[in-house]
Amino acid sequence: MNRWEGLDEFVAVAECASFQRAAERLRLSSSHVSRQVARLEERLQARLLYRTTRKVSLTEAGQQFFIRCQRLIDERDQAFRAVGDLHATPSGLLRMTAAVAYGERFIVPLVNDFMTRHPQLRVEIELSNRTLDLVQDGFDLAIRLGRLGDSSLIASRLAPRRLYLCAAPSYLAHHGRPHSLSELARHNCLIGTSDTWLFNDNGREHPFKPRGNWRCNSGEAVLDAALRGFGLCQLPDYYVLERLHRGELVSLLESHQPPDGAVWAVYPQRRHPLPRVRLLIEALREGLAQRAESGHVLK
Repeated sequence: MNRWEGLDEFVAVAECASFQRAAERLRLSSSHVSRQVARLEERLQARLLYRTTRKVSLTEAGQQFFIRCQRLIDERDQAFRAVGDLHATPSGLLRMTAAVAYGERFIVPLVNDFMTRHPQLRVEIELSNRTLDLVQDGFDLAIRLGRLGDSSLIASRLAPRRLYLCAAPSYLAHHGRPHSLSELARHNCLIGTSDTWLFNDNGREHPFKPRGNWRCNSGEAVLDAALRGFGLCQLPDYYVLERLHRGELVSLLESHQPPDGAVWAVYPQRRHPLPRVRLLIEALREGLAQRAESGHVLK
């Protein structure tokens, strides 16, 4: 028995939420896909999918199995591609987008490093804090931060991303330090691009609507205001980590820190993007991991 049998079909159905669309993606008949998934469920002695006339969704067992199968298939495909990529030379035009501050600080330097190794490649980068439509606007790749919305785009995790609630020592000296989530409402909050701050409360997500006398859609501007002692801020690690190490900011409510998010590479293709896109994603993942190890980004 081939232990891989049915895995590709199951993952395609889970990603498409449809046997028909999965069959079209795999260029197989829907009856073949359905049969392979049914055999897989029989081997596992577990139901992986709920099936109705309108919708296909994952069971709890299916969700756990899906996550692991995605990783297995990605690793398998990467192993095959790695051999072919030994002789591949990225070329042509690659259009990509990223958030302004994160792109300037981390992504563009890594893309430039990649370009020095592959001078045949042409790159166009649009830095924007708007979520651009990759298909409509003709982008091959986007770097996105935090949570991803429901989308037909394929996402590949590049690096972790952790949020910190913090304030300058000068602010805390005048206004005190919050010791519970309920005390946040009494503090001046510096609001950036998000109207909701997220926290962990006994294993559950606790959203908080910050209020204050200062707002700007720039992380760097929020950081500057926090350093001046204007109020509390919640920012990703790459803004505040160095300042925390220096003592210029103080981390607060660490027991309520939300679960780590991620930095994602997203692209329109399914699992086999163009070689230039695939190789750049791998280079970005490796480069961001090295920055994390050197302390620029917290693990």
